[in-house]
Amino acid sequence: MPVSPSSSAQAARQVVAQRLRDLRKNAGLTVVELASRCGWRHSKTSRIENAVTAPSANDIRAWAAACGVADQAEDLVVQSLNAESMYKEWRDQVRRGMKQLQDSMVQFFQDTELFRVYSSTMVPGLLQTEGYAAALLSSIADFRGIPHNDGAAAAAARVERSRVIHQPGHRFALLIEESVLYSQLGDADAMAAQLGYLLTAGALPQVSLGIIPMATR
Repeated sequence: MPVSPSSSAQAARQVVAQRLRDLRKNAGLTVVELASRCGWRHSKTSRIENAVTAPSANDIRAWAAACGVADQAEDLVVQSLNAESMYKEWRDQVRRGMKQLQDSMVQFFQDTELFRVYSSTMVPGLLQTEGYAAALLSSIADFRGIPHNDGAAAAAARVERSRVIHQPGHRFALLIEESVLYSQLGDADAMAAQLGYLLTAGALPQVSLGIIPMATR
């Protein structure tokens, strides 16, 4: 199944962050030691390594030099610029409206024959009800500091997009953690409707829905 624009953009950021973390570890430096060599607070190092803050070109050059691999800096700079370009493009899409972002994925869903989805934190988008989706999208928008004035329309668009689950020619293998069932999003009625729909969707012949028990070690 195609990856969403937000996931692709964040994944690109995380690849850069992982490369920088690997450079530090291979150099035998702690977070504090690298920060000291670069002349900034250790909290900045942690934010960069966790892909919370995007490093500037000068940050990357200082990082590579501190790790004794200055020759790798320019390649990382280019990779980081590409990642930030993807992230900015996604943010621009979101600013044009959350509904438009949901609509942009419709063709991907129609073209995909086999969906494989694992989720440890939330009900997969393919199985979300409108109330659950509205609460989730609102929460994500608040966390990322992006507008969600069309949140209700976006939730409706997500549900409409997910009707592919009832269409012939598609198969779905979905796996979630049991804890997802206890993580409430929206009010009690919205959560009850969501859990009820999981039972309905899970009984469809084209859907294989598995739940990993919390007791599993």
